[in-house]
Amino acid sequence: MGTYRRHGKSTIADKLFLISEVSLLCLSSLVASYIYNSLNPHISLDYRLINAALFAAAVMLCALSVGLYDQKLRESHGGIIKRVLITLLFSALLLEGIVFNLLPMLHISSLYLAIASLIALFSLTAFRALFHYNDITRISRRRVLVLGAGERASIIERRMRRNVDRRFFELVGFAHIDGDKCASIPEEKLVTFDYKENLFQYAIDHGIDQLVIACDERRNMLPVEDLFKCKSRGIEVIEILDFIERETGQIAVNLIYPSWIIYGNGLDLNQRFKTNLDYKLNLVLALLMLLVTWPIMLITALLIYLEDGRKTGASVFYRQVRVGFDGKPFYILKFRSMKPDAEKNGARWASLDDDRVTRVGKYIRKYRIDELPQLMNVLKGEMGFVGPRPERPEFVNELAKDIPYYSQRHNVKPGLTGWAQLKYPYGATAEDAQEKLKFDLYYIKHRSLLLDLMILIRTVEIVLFGKGR
Repeated sequence: MGTYRRHGKSTIADKLFLISEVSLLCLSSLVASYIYNSLNPHISLDYRLINAALFAAAVMLCALSVGLYDQKLRESHGGIIKRVLITLLFSALLLEGIVFNLLPMLHISSLYLAIASLIALFSLTAFRALFHYNDITRISRRRVLVLGAGERASIIERRMRRNVDRRFFELVGFAHIDGDKCASIPEEKLVTFDYKENLFQYAIDHGIDQLVIACDERRNMLPVEDLFKCKSRGIEVIEILDFIERETGQIAVNLIYPSWIIYGNGLDLNQRFKTNLDYKLNLVLALLMLLVTWPIMLITALLIYLEDGRKTGASVFYRQVRVGFDGKPFYILKFRSMKPDAEKNGARWASLDDDRVTRVGKYIRKYRIDELPQLMNVLKGEMGFVGPRPERPEFVNELAKDIPYYSQRHNVKPGLTGWAQLKYPYGATAEDAQEKLKFDLYYIKHRSLLLDLMILIRTVEIVLFGKGR
């Protein structure tokens, strides 16, 4: 369930959800095996158990790839059912097309997969509806008190208004601290007590599990002895920066101060792991991707040529300078998705419904087919599969002036896909760039092989549903 809560530490609700879903999938497979075995009585119990485990693993992998384990997923019941159907279709193709062809001794046919998938469809959709209807996350929801009611604290109020943003905590309220600046926190969300004398007692009386330090002025304002007593009683005391990072999967750039970067965990470069995926792994993945996607690339090149290439003589490819690792420029390679004279008036942001985009370009941009030639950049070592998306020098120079810590995103290799592409929709303004930087910094801080693999798997969701760029 949780893709970024403490980077791998699951809540009780997360564990209960995953255990229940794995059990349902295994049960669906076993029931399907018994039904199938009644028609073909020659499959041993050992093979049934192996098939159950393979079916559960394949379905969960495909569910992750289409975003079903995104804790912030906002979908209607119809949208959830659609994603479950896509998951089961992908898992059936994966099992029958790869696993069972390589292991024919498992004696599995399309009939078995159809039965197992049908049972899983009803069991998964019913379980997810029950899980969310009864709000099972309440069993591990923390009671949070925010110490502060000024500008810093108001970020929590603005960014975490929806129920989905507060799935894992219950906000008791905001306590005004001396020195707080005027902010727009509603009166009903403020709590009133003498925090200098009674903070510990208030926390005990109201069952507080976590205190978030979010006051605008901290010097000699907070009762250190009470905070120490709270920690000794198991009440977590956390900075607002760490709280936002944990709950949203991003780093609040406007709240960062130098000592947080220097002394905080993360943001250090693991030399053994280098920048993201090791170059050798990137090389192997790029070659495999080329083997799989070359027919798509060939058809795309032909369509671009037929639409306007043969008339204008413009290339089907587009080379453009981007800023890479350590701020060094390189030429990125893409399929041309805009008209040949798209930048006759100079560089400008691409918008969602840009009139410069061709008919073919509209579709290849939506499903990220225009990015496939960048596999050549990966082969050359200029990019990785996962990392912040490389930006144009003209925009980087402007963004670096206005957005603090923007240049830090160049401390790792740029990538074909990234955390920001998963978590943020299409962006084409300086404000969008700042929002994406928050996710890019989170990725840089927490980058690991496991996180990269998770992002790669979930990129399927971006392609299928045309999300983010």
